[in-house]
Amino acid sequence: MLEMRPNCEKCGTDLPAELPGAFICSFECTFCTQCADALDERCPNCGGELMDRPTRAQQHHAKHPPSTVRKFKG
Repeated sequence: MLEMRPNCEKCGTDLPAELPGAFICSFECTFCTQCADALDERCPNCGGELMDRPTRAQQHHAKHPPSTVRKFKG
């Protein structure tokens, strides 16, 4: 199951799990659309491809909560 990190690691923008607009690599490094575009869809941490992160429906948050741990490298 994906961790569903709550923010962009580059700019800090909130990325709610139930909304589109987040991109992840295979290590779940997470970026917003604008930062992913600026990075040419390449993860600056591992060099992997950034892909659209699927959303998690709100009704599943109680049983499978998204992460609350913010990772921000700036």
